[in-house]
Amino acid sequence: MVADRSIVVAGAGAIGCFVGGKLAAAGRRVALLVRPRVKTEIERFGLLLTDFDGSETKLGAGQLALSEDPSILHSAGIVLVTVKSADTAAVADQIAQLAPQDAVIVSLQNGIGNVAVLRERLGGRSVLAGMVPFNVIAMGDGRFHRSTSGDIHVGEDPENTAAALSVSGLSVRASRDITGVQWGKLIINLNNALSALSDMPLAAQLANRDWRRLFADQMAEGLAALKAAGIVPVSSTPIPMSWSPALLRLPDAIFGAILGRTMKVDPEARSSMWQDLKQGRKTEIDYLQGAVIALAEQNHVAVPLMRRIVALIKEAEAAGNGPPRLTPQQIRGVN
Repeated sequence: MVADRSIVVAGAGAIGCFVGGKLAAAGRRVALLVRPRVKTEIERFGLLLTDFDGSETKLGAGQLALSEDPSILHSAGIVLVTVKSADTAAVADQIAQLAPQDAVIVSLQNGIGNVAVLRERLGGRSVLAGMVPFNVIAMGDGRFHRSTSGDIHVGEDPENTAAALSVSGLSVRASRDITGVQWGKLIINLNNALSALSDMPLAAQLANRDWRRLFADQMAEGLAALKAAGIVPVSSTPIPMSWSPALLRLPDAIFGAILGRTMKVDPEARSSMWQDLKQGRKTEIDYLQGAVIALAEQNHVAVPLMRRIVALIKEAEAAGNGPPRLTPQQIRGVN
């Protein structure tokens, strides 16, 4: 990264504001490309970053550049892309027109197809895949709360971009198998839809064996599709991905003890898909379950539960009434 250039967060929502804020608090020069609502909120209240461990970081609006104008990309040494997957092509076109040719582009998005879109539209520029394991909730009044644990992973590159982005309170690691890491995160993210359909906090959902069995069955479908395609997902925890369905099916007390050793989950943690339904936005279901279903179709693997979950999310999107509060039995389609 060129020392006098900014880290520009393109599409700073919950993840983008948290990551950008942590970088700015550590002294990095940061610019946030934001929607008008977010800009107004931060200008009025500042930026407050809170964490599942009880810590907090407060920044004044003057500690980072805020703009609705994509021309701030002119100053970029690194561009962190944090938009929803459906908006990737549009932001790629802005980067192509405005960012310096030698800026490094890092996708910190859900799903596995965004980097291909960025590379297609950005020619020979340096584009890196990334994976953010934790959830961030926009709490209002400029507050963004990280509700689960984990380190960001970014693909290796000669510039060692991961090291340039790693600061106190925001660990970023270089990965030699970032594709495997992304698929591993996608398999875990299959639970986003269950969280959205249940309207339950993640911790409460994971404490309930019926919900975990449902997650395990959906995960088993996903892992079967990946195996048929020759893809090996990389776990973001010490537990191998192939063990996860069996662990999820364990009794509550045993599972709770294992979870506590491998991951920290805030009692009020929610998935991004829950937030989307709550706010009447289109979800990323087509880029999560949809990506696995496409892989399953190519390799003739049956994924009936996953297909039903996609249909239920789309029904909830169309209804516009927020999370539908379904039970595991309703999601399975049984009485």
